[in-house]
Amino acid sequence: MTDSASQPHKLSVYIITYNEADKIAAAVQSVAWADEVLVLDSNSTDDTAKIATELGATVKQIPFTTFGKLRNDAIAACSHDWVFSLDADERCTPAAQAEIIKLLSQPDADAYYVPRRNWFMGRWIRHSGWYPDYRQPQLFRKSSMVFDDRDEVHESYRVEGIIGYFKSSIIQVPFQNLEQLVHKMQRYSTLGARKLERKDKRIGMGTALVHGLWAFFRIYVLKRGFLDGWAGFLLALGNFEGTFYRYAKASTAKLNWKNPPAGDDGTR
Repeated sequence: MTDSASQPHKLSVYIITYNEADKIAAAVQSVAWADEVLVLDSNSTDDTAKIATELGATVKQIPFTTFGKLRNDAIAACSHDWVFSLDADERCTPAAQAEIIKLLSQPDADAYYVPRRNWFMGRWIRHSGWYPDYRQPQLFRKSSMVFDDRDEVHESYRVEGIIGYFKSSIIQVPFQNLEQLVHKMQRYSTLGARKLERKDKRIGMGTALVHGLWAFFRIYVLKRGFLDGWAGFLLALGNFEGTFYRYAKASTAKLNWKNPPAGDDGTR
């Protein structure tokens, strides 16, 4: 869909957060030029909300149930017809800002994928499947995007209308240290396991291992992660662990992890 008017549309930016005090300032500052900046926080226990408010963002608290519902709630909270979605670990670059402003004057699509350049372990990741690293469309008409409320993580979505692609990239700094990588792997594998359980798929530990090994091979070999040095190896290993534990957690969810029966000392 093409707008004939040259008057730029107003833009709402939303950022979803949970305990992102070390990242939120850079994210908010990178989109401070927008007409509206919303931070949709899920009751962070650190200073995320305080920092965002001090930087001029409007903070709203939305309890987390699933990422799909969280994104739909975030879109509904936006005041303007055009929305830009930014994660707390992302930064809008000047080049992407200029492209957004130009497109808002005369959009030639209803939703746009935006490439991301990732910085990890002190280097730009150029392989490992991390560039252009599209996630869901990030610039879109408010009426054109809807997510599946049921999806705990890796949320599915539907776009009504024409899809376009940005030339300019934004920046993502996904992890400040390895502890954050491990923490995200744990959280997302738990949410992913719930998604698998909801779909009632038959899963065993063998399935978990096969999926994990394939995830490592795909990132490290097929996506040439080995060219990213140790950073590429750790990304592939993290992908293995996240995938393996997602399936393993779903597989073992119904096992009895409680104390052994009274009188059973394991000798029989």
